[in-house]
Amino acid sequence: MTDPNTGVLATASLRCLQAIGRRLEYGENVYDRDWDVLVVLDACRPDALRDAAAEYAFLDAVETVRSVGSCSSEWLENTFQTSTHRDAVGRTAMVTGNTWTDRYLDAERFAVLDEVWKYAWDDDLGTVPAEAVTDRAIRVARDHDPDRLVVHYMQPHHPFVTDPLDGDDGMARTGTHSSETNPWTLLRRGAVTERRVRTAYEANLRYALESVRTLLRNVDGRVAVTADHGNLFGEWRLYGHPMHTPVPALITVPWAETTAEDRHTRQPTLSPPTPLPVSQVYGAVGDV
Repeated sequence: MTDPNTGVLATASLRCLQAIGRRLEYGENVYDRDWDVLVVLDACRPDALRDAAAEYAFLDAVETVRSVGSCSSEWLENTFQTSTHRDAVGRTAMVTGNTWTDRYLDAERFAVLDEVWKYAWDDDLGTVPAEAVTDRAIRVARDHDPDRLVVHYMQPHHPFVTDPLDGDDGMARTGTHSSETNPWTLLRRGAVTERRVRTAYEANLRYALESVRTLLRNVDGRVAVTADHGNLFGEWRLYGHPMHTPVPALITVPWAETTAEDRHTRQPTLSPPTPLPVSQVYGAVGDV
């Protein structure tokens, strides 16, 4: 994988930050807050969500919290793999387009784990369409009625579905999340302007929010909209979202609360090719 944060000064700065970050506990676990449905927008910056809020009634007030990770793998481990919230995780259904779940999550910890990326990956887009995640979240909510539901969209993380960048060859379905020519590498090299990347990034966020709007008309409960981590556009001379990097612009993520009601405006048709892994403990109490 090409690291977009290359160059002598940038590399030295990043390595120092990561050495510190590996030893720090930072951020607030989402399980310390009240919600029934947690919508996770991958790599979403608070400023971008605030800019979009006027277009979406469910984003009435966008606050901020500190994430427990500066990249997806770190957030997944620090949110779901700790002993502190094991019981709550065991009553959670997770529907996700994020491919790091295969490496960093234990499916047996969850009531239901639906890894949509394993069967709904779009090779042309180089990612998981937001609509696929929405469909599966609606189906899981209706079929399993979990105590908590996590819905993890891959957007606004690149590739930018509605406004692709020339030179960005998307994500790898397996292996790393970054291509050899991801937007952050292109931006650092000066091959594309910051304005161009921001425009595409913000369009990708709105693409996801349209799907979130559909979700909120087809599930029930208290909803929180947040992100696993933010994304750097040159702050601290860094780009993207390197791991173990607790700089404020990266670990400060949005938090917006709303409510949802299942009005049955959508009837999902997408199904996994094999049955979902469902916790034996969860199934034993009659929730499935």
